[in-house]
Amino acid sequence: MSAGHTCGMRKLFGMAAGALGGAFLLLCVCVGSLGDGLLHVYYLDIGQGDSILVRTPLSHYVLIDGGPDDKVLQEMAAVMPFYERTIDLVILSHPHADHVDGLIPVLERYNVKAVMLTGISYNYAGYERFLYLIKERGVSVLFVNGKVDYRLGNIVLDIVFPLESLQGAHFENVNNSSISFRLMFGGSIFYFSGDLEVEGEAKILAAGVDLRADVLKAGHHGSRTSNSKALLDLMKPQWAVISCGVDNKFKHPHPETIEHFQERGIEFYRTDLDGRVEFETDGMDLAKVIHF
Repeated sequence: MSAGHTCGMRKLFGMAAGALGGAFLLLCVCVGSLGDGLLHVYYLDIGQGDSILVRTPLSHYVLIDGGPDDKVLQEMAAVMPFYERTIDLVILSHPHADHVDGLIPVLERYNVKAVMLTGISYNYAGYERFLYLIKERGVSVLFVNGKVDYRLGNIVLDIVFPLESLQGAHFENVNNSSISFRLMFGGSIFYFSGDLEVEGEAKILAAGVDLRADVLKAGHHGSRTSNSKALLDLMKPQWAVISCGVDNKFKHPHPETIEHFQERGIEFYRTDLDGRVEFETDGMDLAKVIHF
């Protein structure tokens, strides 16, 4: 994989495509502070849903899903400097309410530079509002497929699923359209699965892609419909984080998932019990795990 061009000092995102066994898209970050040299990954405590905030070693921000409401704003304010109003990349794994609704107030209150999504067709008012705001504010849009990976500074986003473009596609089970990817910094790898269920996991396994990761964001809030034994055995994560709400009606996480983790010695955290969870790494070692 290769990257083609650099961008001017005042241009935040530049894109270039190249190929070395597949396409590679460069999200060139050319303006920003030096940061602390560490990658910070915050699994936000937003109730029954998903929302993860990433701060790169260069202090740029990636928000993966937004949870079910505006609680994401409170959580972001707790870990971002008060003066920081820019999100460099928002990733919507799939357009269910507990992932997309919190992104609406984010788009309304923050300067979002780019949005990554599948572009599937889905009849839901929250999703339609999200797409409207993207267009109204002139946000750059990236439609993902597994043939194109992305680089954001010294961070690589290795797209695992979908395996091909889903733009305009209809899904009976929208969970199985979820973007799944590995976020890689040096030798440290984080896996984000959205709500992809075992049917989608089986497609990944059949494709023979590299799934190794240190930290897994448990699929579908720790549901028995995700986090298959075959996936875990290939990934071999050391830690997992389950994003779920206190006393949620779905009874997430399910006992089967907890058992799968325990059988493999996977240390896990739960936002319903531990609150916000942070991992940080220098690219060689996961320096610490903090839970609040």
